[in-house]
Amino acid sequence: MRDDLSLSSHPDTGEAPSELECFPYSVQHQDEGLCLLVRMGPHRILLDCGLADISLLTGELTKSTARGSELPADVVLVSHAHPDHARGLLGLNQAFPHLPIYASEVTSKLLPLNWPEQEPEGIPAFCQALPLRSPIEIQENLVVELFPAGHMPGAVAILLTYHTQHRDYKLLYTGDFFLSNSRLVDGLRLEELRGLDLDVLLIEGSYGTSRHPHRRNQENQLAERIHRAITASASEAIADHYSVILPTPALGLGQELLMLLRSHHHFTGRDLDIWVDGAVAAGCDAYLELLSHLPASVQNFARHQPLFWDERVRPRVRRLKAENLATLGSSPCILLTDSTADLAKYCQPNTGPWLILLPEKIDIKVNQEYLAKTTVESYLMAQHSDGPGTTQLIHNLRPQHVVFVHGSPAYLADLTSLEELQNRYHVHSPAAGILVELPIGETFLQPAAPETNYEGELTELGTVITITLPDAITADQRWRQFADTGLIEARWQGEELVLRGLSQRELLNQNKDRCTWSELECCGTCRYQRGQRCWNAAAPLYNFKVTLEGYCPAFERLSNHES
Repeated sequence: MRDDLSLSSHPDTGEAPSELECFPYSVQHQDEGLCLLVRMGPHRILLDCGLADISLLTGELTKSTARGSELPADVVLVSHAHPDHARGLLGLNQAFPHLPIYASEVTSKLLPLNWPEQEPEGIPAFCQALPLRSPIEIQENLVVELFPAGHMPGAVAILLTYHTQHRDYKLLYTGDFFLSNSRLVDGLRLEELRGLDLDVLLIEGSYGTSRHPHRRNQENQLAERIHRAITASASEAIADHYSVILPTPALGLGQELLMLLRSHHHFTGRDLDIWVDGAVAAGCDAYLELLSHLPASVQNFARHQPLFWDERVRPRVRRLKAENLATLGSSPCILLTDSTADLAKYCQPNTGPWLILLPEKIDIKVNQEYLAKTTVESYLMAQHSDGPGTTQLIHNLRPQHVVFVHGSPAYLADLTSLEELQNRYHVHSPAAGILVELPIGETFLQPAAPETNYEGELTELGTVITITLPDAITADQRWRQFADTGLIEARWQGEELVLRGLSQRELLNQNKDRCTWSELECCGTCRYQRGQRCWNAAAPLYNFKVTLEGYCPAFERLSNHES
């Protein structure tokens, strides 16, 4: 196997190496963490270190050589503070104290939460903070620039540029990214990344090709389920009110859920206790220290009331203490706790019933056998971009190579098999320990930008279904033809619903078997057509110029005396 640490030669063939290579120590197929070694010319860059055991990095290096110049990389760049990307950093620093480690300012402050067993003052400040959106030369001819990536506060996409005499080589590592705005962090902004002339994109594929509802819909569905649980009606078979437990990762999702519960109309002003325990509470404290880095809307909220801890405003948000456990769940409440917590300490026999809600796509083990009066369900609250968001980012960047990491092998295989990617890019999904060479073609033809996707909302009200699309869609020159008559045809194509505008010619052809002009139901025989314009306010063609052969559902025939 190739030398993991150097990535610098082809011993079997003697060929000169490509300027860009990626060696994945770990690709986060399950929960083993993510750790990628990238080579750009002479530079070796370690992207994230989510390894629980860093022996893969130390290899055969002895302690004596580790203290010298031999290092597993020249520099380490950290995308964000979640354990699957950062838990190995402390051990890495202890083994190689001279290895420089960089991250965003927020991430550098959140990293200590990965080692709760350590006293905070005992954790060295080994991570150096880099500014956002500012190119920094961290090695000779190697420039790094960080862009906010959504997902959680401090998360960044990392742009690396390697300068040579002949050309620049550019690589972007997304880390975990999310295009939509969340309550405590703004989404990744595509406009900041367009036009980079990118060579390589290292991108996460956590959700494969799956498509998710709009973020607000996800929040509303969860809030509605919690509301129903803690508000039992007399008509329900189970008359007891449930208490709700939300096991969650300590950073990111826990704080998002807490803000949702504080601000959603189902809970505002309600006489209800929201308890926060363990590492989730520690994460809330850490967020309070970073308030100036959170979105302006959050800072404004915090000017009028405490962001998290508040026992005056209902619902009350309270830190769970040992003395509260005896009465916890005796009346309906909501509990947020760490995903690794033993839930048996909350679900005592004399309490409940309990509804345990687990986030989808996050592996949280719950053993109901030892829990009294519990029901376990799941909910979707996405923290990563879905399939359409992933492909949207790829098509906006248009790199030569796309390397998928971070996701189950099945999900990543779904992405790599997409024809829209295979036909445009060199697509890779490496296993751990497999070197990926990334040759860059000087004559690579940039693929044409794909069609823009427009996200909208669908509303069902009685017998009427309304589809709302952003008005940006009307800027396309094809919109005028689509909306010519104001009438559309809908049909199923597999699992997707296809909409097509009906032209006036098609409407006329629908009536071609009619006998005479006077018998046709068309604008020419409609009582509301005057001067080849529709004057029926209830018609989709109202105030439009129409052809006499046109037709719409609001047609009313001319009476004999009108004709």
